[in-house]
Amino acid sequence: MIITKTPFRMSFFGGGTDMESFFREYGGAVLSTTFDKYCYVTVRHLPRFFDWSTHLTYSNQEYVTDVKDIKHPAIRNAMNMLDMHEIRLLYEADLPARSGLGTSSSFAVGMLNAFYALKGKYADKKKLADEAIYLERELCQEAGGWQDQIAAAFGGMNRIAFNKDGTYDVRPIIIHPERKQSLNDNLLMFFTGFTRFSSEMQKANAEGYAEKIKQLRDMYRLVDDAEEILEDKHSNLDDFGRLLDKTWRLKRQTGGAITTSSIDALYEKGISAGALGGKLLGAGGGGFLLFYVQPEKKKAVMEAMKDLLFVPFRFEDGGTQVIHYTPESYEPKANV
Repeated sequence: MIITKTPFRMSFFGGGTDMESFFREYGGAVLSTTFDKYCYVTVRHLPRFFDWSTHLTYSNQEYVTDVKDIKHPAIRNAMNMLDMHEIRLLYEADLPARSGLGTSSSFAVGMLNAFYALKGKYADKKKLADEAIYLERELCQEAGGWQDQIAAAFGGMNRIAFNKDGTYDVRPIIIHPERKQSLNDNLLMFFTGFTRFSSEMQKANAEGYAEKIKQLRDMYRLVDDAEEILEDKHSNLDDFGRLLDKTWRLKRQTGGAITTSSIDALYEKGISAGALGGKLLGAGGGGFLLFYVQPEKKKAVMEAMKDLLFVPFRFEDGGTQVIHYTPESYEPKANV
């Protein structure tokens, strides 16, 4: 039996510039972090006592005798890609799917990590990120960028640069531990209660793409500014919050599905209560609102957001991990 633990991510700056259609022409970068909310994937070979050969448990249950009959596209394609058979897979998570935290990509990374471990093979973080990107973007044909898979695999607070030649680089943000702790303490996250499919949002936001290039290039430049604020101990950390407001207002211009009148009202309510800035996490349409709030304004912002679920969190650095490994003796059936 294998159990993997894979973090969710929050993207601060540069979201949208990780789309291949953008960065292959202009380059791109995101500044993001993973945090202490995880998805867990448990995989083992299914004993041969049943009428089915594969049992899957996620938001649905599937019992199938042929991999091609699996309805979940990521599981079906991943099992075909790695030649997996006769398994029981269980997915659990600390936070809901379709909420703007890269949950589907965290699942893809964690599942691939579990599959390799079940086969007795080691896959490094780059291999897992690359194959999760291939799984979601090519095999499943889901619209979206590359940052989620990379963040989930590597973990930590990073600048992820996307190069015109189709490669990427992951560089940890060099920030003093006390400054990093202050940043963590000044960020408040609330669940709006709305969920959506990221790929659907990406498709909706792709309309009129050429007109949004200017905003995306401006958002790309803000990654440098944000990185400098974090790494320069003499800069005012509050400027990070003000920059979040700036990137959010730019992002709102890049797609009709980015926000809704309800989300806009919630955001402005938080700003009016004293937040310096913030953003909706993910591709848009719902999920989690993140605010940067000075300590003396926290009480007022918490009161303003009292109708939403507050989700405390801490930054994490581990990325995807195998947290339980019990090797199995498995001999495939002759006709498998």
